Amino acid sequence: MANTSKRLSDENGRLFLQKAFASEQACLASKLATSNRITHDGDKGEVNEQHFIDTLIAYLPDRYTVAKAIILDSLGQTTDSIDVVVFDRQYTPTLLDNEKHRYVPAEAVYGVFECKPTIHKNYLEYAGDKAASVRRLHRTSVPVPHSDGLKAPKPLHPILCGILATEIEWTDGFGDAFKKNHAALTGDRKLDCGLAVSGASFDVFDGDGKYTIGPKENALVFFLFRFLEKLQSLGTVPAICWNSYAKQLAEINAK
Repeated sequence: MANTSKRLSDENGRLFLQKAFASEQACLASKLATSNRITHDGDKGEVNEQHFIDTLIAYLPDRYTVAKAIILDSLGQTTDSIDVVVFDRQYTPTLLDNEKHRYVPAEAVYGVFECKPTIHKNYLEYAGDKAASVRRLHRTSVPVPHSDGLKAPKPLHPILCGILATEIEWTDGFGDAFKKNHAALTGDRKLDCGLAVSGASFDVFDGDGKYTIGPKENALVFFLFRFLEKLQSLGTVPAICWNSYAKQLAEINAK
């Protein structure tokens, strides 16, 4: 006799997917809730950051690495610590690793997220400032050897920036009040996407000021699939100019 899930899969595949992926959101919400017993806010924040990191790792292909990090460029400029960084490790190593502390070259970064207990105006602005600190870093791109010669340097892709939280302050979720505050974040401070595990997600990946809002019961996995689709569109990271980094250490001519 088929079990309940198999029977549902046979009878209504769409409903099976909805229920199956809704359980992922419930599991993450439960993990985040357990951190409420932690009495130190800093420790609580680190635990929740790790829950979000683990979730992204579980859904992103191995070509993407997810970790907390500081981002560094070839001019020696750095960001503050970024809660969640999605970056390339296949073509670009991390630098100056010390236990869990690492610097990620700016060229390797696909996206960054700020993790907060809730989403409201002040935290949106804070996440926007973090986004700007990443996007303002200098990035290089050099020609890549190819069977037919040198392939032209890859244009720099936009760095995706967002906010992850347990709750959202506004009663209508990512509705009018949120959109008004979000629209004020322009230029390098723009936030591309966000998630509240309580049941809300948004992104503006489609452009033209259009908001895509996720379903309440499946906000988490809807958000992840939309993020995956956007990552695919970015392709690989540019080939880093290591001479630009070496140039800061010795007198050489960087290509």
